[in-house]
Amino acid sequence: MKDGIKIVTIGGGSSYTPELIEGFIKRYDKLPVKELWLVDIEEGAHKLKITADLARRMIEKAGVPIKLIESLDRREALKDADFVTTQMRVGQIEARIKDERIPISHGLLGQETNGAGGLFKGLRTIPVLMDICDDIEKLCPDAWLINFTNPVGMVTEALLRYGSHKKVIGLCNVPIGMENGIADVLKCDKKDLFVTFAGLNHMVYANHVYLKGEEVTERVMEGWGTQSMKNIKALEWSSDFIKTLGAVPCPYHRYYYMNKENLEEEIEKYKENGTRAEQVKKIEAELFELYKDKELKEKPKQLEQRGGAFYSDAACNLICSLYNDTRDIQVVDTVNHGAIDFLDRDAAVEISCVITKHGPVPLACGDLPDTVKGLVSQIKSFEIAGAKAAVTGNYNDALTAMIINPLVASQTEAYGVLDELLEAHKDYLPRFFAKQEDL
Repeated sequence: MKDGIKIVTIGGGSSYTPELIEGFIKRYDKLPVKELWLVDIEEGAHKLKITADLARRMIEKAGVPIKLIESLDRREALKDADFVTTQMRVGQIEARIKDERIPISHGLLGQETNGAGGLFKGLRTIPVLMDICDDIEKLCPDAWLINFTNPVGMVTEALLRYGSHKKVIGLCNVPIGMENGIADVLKCDKKDLFVTFAGLNHMVYANHVYLKGEEVTERVMEGWGTQSMKNIKALEWSSDFIKTLGAVPCPYHRYYYMNKENLEEEIEKYKENGTRAEQVKKIEAELFELYKDKELKEKPKQLEQRGGAFYSDAACNLICSLYNDTRDIQVVDTVNHGAIDFLDRDAAVEISCVITKHGPVPLACGDLPDTVKGLVSQIKSFEIAGAKAAVTGNYNDALTAMIINPLVASQTEAYGVLDELLEAHKDYLPRFFAKQEDL
């Protein structure tokens, strides 16, 4: 085994980076990071500098021998890397604002990982990540790519289906947040819980909950109430509905099961220039002002206001387990391999897996309740269609993906919102406009 490992984080100027640094510091005895490269693009250079300086102060305070390097040259950074993490936003926060505001202006729910907005984040992101995979395959072919970039489900689907590098794992903080919520409902220590998850990214269900060996899933269903996360309004779940559903939904399910309530709220926020993206822009500005403080040497508590709380636990636990072949169970996005039997074997799913040095091994859940199969299958079709559209740059492929999504579900509206989003993001969609110009 190598004397220390090299990790490259693409999107190193992200406000999430202090979470990641904290995670590596806490696990240094099990995960001896020798080099950590923070990589960004020219437009993000100022944020990268601020974040890297804070990261160095955190490392120095912790007294661990991690060499931190900031770079705008990802190929230089990737050479001989052991792990690559990606946390990018193609088009930065202004692109997210458009992803949310344009659909709402058409009467559709605007959200960065769901519906029309989620599709366009995928269309912008997937070609860039495929280029990164090409670089990984040439410069560090044995490295694991750990992707936290949304929409994780569609991105993982695209990279596994079309990408040149197959050692890809998608990752989300939602299952960790749900486990914390389940512990709150049961008023128990999280270490006494065992929860199995199955579904898709932002469409995952907790299908079994065990407390000290006893199944207590129904108790969780009865008390799930207003459990949510920072970026999703805590509208109350009906316990009768969840028990009939037969599985515990994640916070993002509110966009589907409580669509009308969420849309009404988003329209009000839209009128007041207060969409979640605009809130995030303000939170990030405040965070970076904090990060500039030379006396700050730890992750600020204010970072919890971002939607990515527990990112460090998810990302660092996964890398640590891959490195040490711990064979513990974590929830990741990976190839189905028949674990969810009604979905294609080659589809990307989010599921509880045994984590080995060879990669994640999904735990077979067999089936999900009939009550959720239709929605899961529909979103899987959307992810597959969206991944194809990102690769082909074909207008009709994108239109099909958009109409398939239940948050659009209107051919008439789809044309209008598709055309407006294409024009708004033209600079980040070269495949689409190259195709159109050839017609």
